[in-house]
Amino acid sequence: MRDFFKDYKVFFIVFGVISIIIVAMIYNTMNVYKPLPIYQPASVSTELVDSTIQYQKKYHKIADFALLNQNGKTITQNDYKDKIYVADFFFTTCQTICPIMTNHMVKIQKEILNDDDVMLLSHSVTPEIDSVAQLKRYAIKKGVNDKKWNLVTGDKEEIYNLARKSYLAVKDAEFGGPFDMVHTENFMLIDKKRQIRGFYDGTNEEDIDKLLSDISILKEEK
Repeated sequence: MRDFFKDYKVFFIVFGVISIIIVAMIYNTMNVYKPLPIYQPASVSTELVDSTIQYQKKYHKIADFALLNQNGKTITQNDYKDKIYVADFFFTTCQTICPIMTNHMVKIQKEILNDDDVMLLSHSVTPEIDSVAQLKRYAIKKGVNDKKWNLVTGDKEEIYNLARKSYLAVKDAEFGGPFDMVHTENFMLIDKKRQIRGFYDGTNEEDIDKLLSDISILKEEK
C-alpha cells in the first residue's frame, strides 16, 4: 500500500492542487460583485409615490432640503455630500413601530460609528409636535450621536414632498390636510449620488443585517 501511494505521490499532489484551483474558481464565480439596484419612482409601489412622478423611470435623485436638527442646526444636502446614508420617517410620540425602528437605527449607528462615509437621517412626520427641543430630548434618550445621526423637523410641506417625491417612503393620509402623511417602516439606503439603492423593513432584524451588508457593497462603488 505504501508503495502504491509512493508511486502516485506526484499524481495526488497535482490532483490536489488542481482541485483547489477549481474550487477557488467556482467560489469566485459565485461571489462576483453585484452592484445594488438604483430605484426609480416607476419601480416602487404607487401608494408611496406622488402621482406627479409615478411613471418616472430614470434620473431620480433626492431633492435639496433645509431642515432643523435636534441641536437647532440647519441641515441641508451639503451635510450629506459624498456620503452614503440611511434615511427614515418617524415621530417621537409614536408607540407602535417607531421604537423598534429607532432601536434598529441605534444598532446601525453602532456599526458605522467610526466610518466617515456613512451617516443617518431621520425625518419627523409630525413637525408640529416634534420641535427642536422635543427632538433633543428624544435624541438624548435614544443615544443619538450628533456627528452621525440627524433627527430633523421643519416645514410640513417640505417634509411631505421629500417623503413622497424624493424618498418614496410614506403614504398619503386618508383624512386630514393636504400634507398629512402616514409613515412606513421603510429604511432607505442612499448613495453618494443621492440615489435610492435599497428599501428595508426597519422593524425586521434580518433586513437590518442586509442593509449593513449592502452598505459594504455600496462602499465598493467608485
